[in-house]
Amino acid sequence: MNAALELLRAAQEGDRDACQQAVIENNGLIWSVVRRYYGRGVDPDDLYQLGCLGFLKAVQGFDFNYGTCFSTYAVPKIAGEIRRFLRDDGTVKVGRSIREQAQTLYSVRERLRHELGREPTLSELSERTGLTPEEIAQTDLATDTPESLQQETADGLTLEGMLGTEAPEEGLVERIALREAIDQLPEKERMTILLRYFKGLTQERTARVLGVSQVQISRLERRGLKRLRESFGP
Repeated sequence: MNAALELLRAAQEGDRDACQQAVIENNGLIWSVVRRYYGRGVDPDDLYQLGCLGFLKAVQGFDFNYGTCFSTYAVPKIAGEIRRFLRDDGTVKVGRSIREQAQTLYSVRERLRHELGREPTLSELSERTGLTPEEIAQTDLATDTPESLQQETADGLTLEGMLGTEAPEEGLVERIALREAIDQLPEKERMTILLRYFKGLTQERTARVLGVSQVQISRLERRGLKRLRESFGP
């Protein structure tokens, strides 16, 4: 094991000096993520502290046996910590009606989990809340913070894999902007990509949520991925 990984392992095992040294040695990585969130109404030093918190969480959660480059794992964790703060602090604005729907959904989803002993389906949530499946999906997506390009769909696919990234740790910081790029897609393509790759739905379930055929979902997914490849390259 090289010196960098030995330092990370010591930090993971609770060595405070190793934690501090790991942060120092990865300052460039942390700041490269932090700079993505300048201009959001939060002081850069505060963003940096959030980045450090995300970095240390990445250290704690990193699996040395998995074979993933640490930076590949750490960057989404750092970005996720900052995004959660921006969302929860209200810096990333979500409409009042969406926030109210999200609160309703959270309460109903928790009640149904206890009643059913499992995750409720969209149709069950729809029946209990009076919201359509599409409204539920839109609310979830508007208040969600995707953290990883490696999250698998029900088909075992990842967005990172579909974009053809052979070395995800190279240029990974630039890919943090992927969500912003997705937000620029036409609405149905955007919903398809988010439902498939951030909610992990199959094409069949995505088709039911959006009220279209599975063939249409396949076409929307291909078009959306093509646009993203053009933005981020293979």
